Amino acid sequence: MSRIGKAPIEIPGGVTVTVDNSNVVKVKGPKGELSQQIDRDLSIEISEGEAVLSRPTDQIRHKSVHGLYRSLVANMVTGVTEGYTKEMELIGVGYRAGNTGNLLELTLGYSHPIYFAIPSELKLETKMEKGTPPTVILSGIDKQLIGQVAAKIRAFRSPEPYKGKGIRFKGEEIRRKAGKTAAK
Repeated sequence: MSRIGKAPIEIPGGVTVTVDNSNVVKVKGPKGELSQQIDRDLSIEISEGEAVLSRPTDQIRHKSVHGLYRSLVANMVTGVTEGYTKEMELIGVGYRAGNTGNLLELTLGYSHPIYFAIPSELKLETKMEKGTPPTVILSGIDKQLIGQVAAKIRAFRSPEPYKGKGIRFKGEEIRRKAGKTAAK
């Protein structure tokens, strides 16, 4: 069996997990509610304090989706209890970030500012403090949505390997390259 797939999902107090006939898992907690369609062949058993996903056979297709859907349901449970945050730093001279509600304004060295609308399910915060690079903070309950939006923001100016300028995740290490003068 899949090591990830067979691990039970702990359901903390205040969180309810329900499954309807069409295999849609709904997780409701103090921070909100999420739902996810799981594979029709998988079954989920909910007992007091934990949920377990099981697969009917050891076919390759069943094995491949077993751990995936277990992780998705576990991420939903974590999201409605604790939530997720992702921080990004803007490294570069003159790079700035600001927001008005859920509209992100970025100045990244192009001839024009970039305006990006953040989905209403997420909370956006920007920090501009002296001595530290400008920071964009995304927070919400849906891990998939946060990752997707963060990837789109990062794509506006990906970190380049020579000077390290661009948008990077906080704590991310960029593999640096030597310039032309190092070849001599």
